[in-house]
Amino acid sequence: MRILYVGDEASLSNDLVDYVSDLGEDWQLQSVADGNAAIATVASVNVDAVIVAPVLSDLTPATLLGQIRTLRPETIRIALIDSDNPHRAPSARIIGVAHRFLPLPLAPEVLLEALTSFEELRELLDSPRLRSAIGRIEKLPSPPHLYLSLMQALEENEDSDAGEIASLVAADPAIAAKVLQLSNSAFFNNGRAISDLRAAVTRLGLSTLRDLVLASEVFSLAAISAAERNALQTRALMASRLAAKMLPASSAELGATAALLADIGLLLPGVRNERNETASEGDERPGHAEAGAYLLGLWGLPMPIIEAVAFHLQPQRSNVRSFWVSGAVHVATALAGGTAVDEQYLTRTGVISRLEGWRELAADLLGLGVEA
Repeated sequence: MRILYVGDEASLSNDLVDYVSDLGEDWQLQSVADGNAAIATVASVNVDAVIVAPVLSDLTPATLLGQIRTLRPETIRIALIDSDNPHRAPSARIIGVAHRFLPLPLAPEVLLEALTSFEELRELLDSPRLRSAIGRIEKLPSPPHLYLSLMQALEENEDSDAGEIASLVAADPAIAAKVLQLSNSAFFNNGRAISDLRAAVTRLGLSTLRDLVLASEVFSLAAISAAERNALQTRALMASRLAAKMLPASSAELGATAALLADIGLLLPGVRNERNETASEGDERPGHAEAGAYLLGLWGLPMPIIEAVAFHLQPQRSNVRSFWVSGAVHVATALAGGTAVDEQYLTRTGVISRLEGWRELAADLLGLGVEA
């Protein structure tokens, strides 16, 4: 992997340089002082990842990353953020052109984790055409901010009470309304109407709340009608609950998130909807499943989720030979969307006998009126 660092070399610790050197000849770290030198380098050689310092002497990081996107759309674009300076939070411009943000000072293990995840992503979705198509999109959706804030709050304090979580949700009125709507739906309603967020959070539970917030933020990006958006979100929430019930407790959350995001690729411009469009000769558009998986990889989501999203329409392509997250997401999205389940795959993985029970579970969820 060829990595280009752009900025003052003083920001690169000796530990970081030595760390990359010790990884072997397959990893190369090169540095240039400014944006114009970076552009000249990227124009002359293939670079796998560009890491840009918060301040450059000649160009803004956003301008540089925008030009790199044009020159080499397949190159991973990483922006460094000075974590000690709150005035250097990511600007709207750079959020639109960077794939990932890493904190300064940059720890070797943080960089390695990010670059390794990109390498795994490319091995999974080995398609230069896909990387180029996604790289050219002028504004990729940003990772959902309220969802990330919610996850951070729970990680920092596992005992966060419903009031603290409700305060976070209340910051987004649209999502707060969705939380109240779902908590009063037939699926969760125990006969008592709820009108305040704290009680809604308690009724839904944190796992369902996370799913709902993620779905609300992700699908709000779709340039489709409100009716289409609600239908897409409803199917996603139902698939999420189905997938979680198909897996052991240790994997249920992975399955729930992957099923929820399975069709996120439909939000990207220039992709082919694989549910109703077959690839024709000369059609250069990437399919929405792999495009969505690639986006999630750029966001830094775990590899089992990325793989499940990439192959949820064709589970036989999964690298995991047993029935796990990819299989559960395939079945859950098919049942939620009323499409065919790959019974040959279920037979090969030894779970075909469970299909009828899963169909009944899906029918029960539909009958209870799961609402988004």
